[in-house]
Parts: sequence; C-alpha cells; structure tokens
Amino acid sequence: MSEIRRYLAAIGARGGRKSRRALDSDTARAMVRVREARRAFRRFRTMCFWSYRADLTITAEDVPWVAEQLMKHGNRAAWRVGAKLCR
Repeated sequence: MSEIRRYLAAIGARGGRKSRRALDSDTARAMVRVREARRAFRRFRTMCFWSYRADLTITAEDVPWVAEQLMKHGNRAAWRVGAKLCR
C-alpha cells in the first residue's frame, strides 16, 4: 500500500507543477472583469439586456458595453455593478 501512495503522491506533485499557470496581473484582472460582466449579464438580463439573446457570449471587448447598459438601463444595484466594471 505504501508503494501506491508514493506513486500517487509523485504523480500528483508533478501534475500540480505542470498545471499551475503564471498570469501577469493585467491578464488576471481582465479575466475577472469578463467573468463579472458575464455574471452581471445573466443577473440583470431581464432588466437591461432583454432584447439580446440569452446565450450571447460576453468577451473582453464587450465589458465596457455591459457596464454602459447596466448604468443606463438598470436600477441602483445594476449601476453599482456597472461602475465596478468601469474601474
């Protein structure tokens, strides 16, 4: 049993080293902004994005548009999310 544990530990350690990625801070921030914009699109879809397809894919280029629509057509909660996306 100890041989199996050592083998699995070695595989896990190797896989952990390989799967770690090193992102610079700008790329990581951009990824977070896209994730938050997608979440806001789903959350406020009926209020701000009712005329767009429900399966619309939000990309990094769409983040300013999502923020603008939230701040223009949404309530206070939507405006706050839009303002956060503008930072």
